[in-house]
Amino acid sequence: MRAVDQWAAIEDGLPETWSEARLAFEPEGDMSGAAAILAPLGPGRAAEELLIHLTRAGSGAERLRNALGRLDTRRVWGTLRLVDVQVEPEAGPRPAEARAPRRPPLPEAWDALQEQLPPDWSDVLCELELDSSDHVPRAALLGAPLNPTRNPEAVALRFRASGKYGYGASPTMVRRCLARMEAEGLTGRLSVVIELSGADKAHTQGPVWRVAGRSV
Repeated sequence: MRAVDQWAAIEDGLPETWSEARLAFEPEGDMSGAAAILAPLGPGRAAEELLIHLTRAGSGAERLRNALGRLDTRRVWGTLRLVDVQVEPEAGPRPAEARAPRRPPLPEAWDALQEQLPPDWSDVLCELELDSSDHVPRAALLGAPLNPTRNPEAVALRFRASGKYGYGASPTMVRRCLARMEAEGLTGRLSVVIELSGADKAHTQGPVWRVAGRSV
């Protein structure tokens, strides 16, 4: 059998993920003539065989096929065999892509936010950054008791809450409105823009803050 055909049979039996192979060619006649023809492959010699290290990457297999073709053309016959083969390591389970922590439901986010506030908090300006601009009109409607205002620089609504009395929605009302939004699939991130603690609303409805030149 021609050397090229022997290689074709060997190649057909290699694993799909093979990366390197060691082959041995045992010529039937002149060893030095076979070695000269295979010289571009840099073969080694062991006893009566020429050892060839083949790398699949690049044009390794094509170079081998061409060299074996020259053997056949010059009628240098012999036996080609596979000594060993290396395969690429199997890809294990791909590491999970980094994901942002799952956001809690809006009512739970409000509960967690209150836990981070000082015990004597009196007024907060909160921002609800919505995940979609499509949510803004419906969120504004469901949150109407909070008297929300639009943050023009983000897909967000802002509202005031009061821990005591005065201007601003009560914590209970805030949670109820957020629960309505959550029930309709409106999602987002809740944060505190301004927080005030220990304020005494003497004859006032609470503090007035100015954000971007506007009173809030």
